[in-house]
Amino acid sequence: MRTNAFPTAAREIFTSLVLPFLRVHPQVHIDIVTEGRLVDIVAGGFDLGVRNSDLVPADMIALPLGSARRNVVVGTPSYLEACGTPKVPQDLAEHSCLRVRLPDGAIYRWPFEKDGQSVHIDVEGPLTLDEASLARTAALASVGLTLAMESDVRDDIEAGRLVRVLEDWTPTHAPLSLYYPSRRNPTAAFKAFVDFARRQSGAGDTPSRP
Repeated sequence: MRTNAFPTAAREIFTSLVLPFLRVHPQVHIDIVTEGRLVDIVAGGFDLGVRNSDLVPADMIALPLGSARRNVVVGTPSYLEACGTPKVPQDLAEHSCLRVRLPDGAIYRWPFEKDGQSVHIDVEGPLTLDEASLARTAALASVGLTLAMESDVRDDIEAGRLVRVLEDWTPTHAPLSLYYPSRRNPTAAFKAFVDFARRQSGAGDTPSRP
């Protein structure tokens, strides 16, 4: 069963959905392909896709997975002690930040929002990366601040290895959705996975169309 997902989405569903499903259905093979760009899952030969719910194509059946997600800006206690704590997004101009390159080659501008005011910051720093796990590793090495999905660094925050900053400026994102085209004769594995995802998410009996 082939599934296409954003890298961050794949990480989020891997431990909460994929691994628990395989423990119950060890005979099923799941092939996960991660891509940062939007993909036509039908043309690409995929059975399922996982994306932000607001990015699911209108002709697909969508099953919401969990609640809204959030970005966080984090750094180590030692970095913040040495360099100070930013209070507003504009303060990032005085900080070493880990830059992220998007799949189209553009540098990601960090988004912030508070009280109806939104701003996107072109951060500067010694590293430009296209892999979130590398940014996390660099942040843990006190190279600078990084913008991460909260789920990717939650354990580090709870353990005190990383500290959140600009909390009141970091917006939430739409929840994830599992989506797929309508089909008359789904395979047993496909039906089992969708039913399992529906039970895990606490969704109703019928998935929705966006």
